[in-house]
Amino acid sequence: MAVTTASLSAPPDPHPALIAVLDPTTRTWLDESAAEVAAEPAAVRRLFPAVRRRCGHGRMDHYWTVDEAARAVLITALPLRGQELADEVTRLHRHGDPAERRAVLRTLPLLDLGDLALPLVREALRGNDTTLIEAALGPYAAARLPDAEFRQAVLKCVFCGIPLDRVTGLGTRADRELARMLADFAQERIVAGRDVPQDIGPVVRAFPDIVGAELDHALQQTLRHAPTTDPLADVFKEEG
Repeated sequence: MAVTTASLSAPPDPHPALIAVLDPTTRTWLDESAAEVAAEPAAVRRLFPAVRRRCGHGRMDHYWTVDEAARAVLITALPLRGQELADEVTRLHRHGDPAERRAVLRTLPLLDLGDLALPLVREALRGNDTTLIEAALGPYAAARLPDAEFRQAVLKCVFCGIPLDRVTGLGTRADRELARMLADFAQERIVAGRDVPQDIGPVVRAFPDIVGAELDHALQQTLRHAPTTDPLADVFKEEG
């Protein structure tokens, strides 16, 4: 079931920040490339891989690297809709290197694709590249991924050591079943004498009946001592 809510906001528009970081020659190349893609969609297959070499790849803001943002400009220039757009985006993803795949995944929220791009999200979540998993769990997945799959994706983040504050929409999508699953995971870790990732604490504490009825004293102590600076603490404060 899709979730549509204002809290699952779209990523920053890449254009303004790119204007600030690209030199005039590079901006001209990107503008001309976007115009070429708009006139001939197949040109994106040639231009997309060239972006990193032409534009650079440093961090631009909290969401985009320079190459991801520039590639988003090319993708959003495509004059395609519906299945045609999904097919072209899928081609770029399937034939791309990891950086190109991350760019595709981060651009999905800017495209009007409905559920057509969910296969790309699922493909990334099946893999073990944590950078692709993070990119997949952005606003598009937060709004479109079915509940059961979203829960499994959060669990995969925990297993892979991906901080949960990088999962877009967790404060909106987390439910009692996810809390139960995380609590079971934590219980198993405690029994095995292993550390429990403390960023699961706010999710579990948001459902007090889970903690009171199903977790032993050791787990409650572990969650109680989660850092007060946990980035998810404020998200779940009212529910907990």
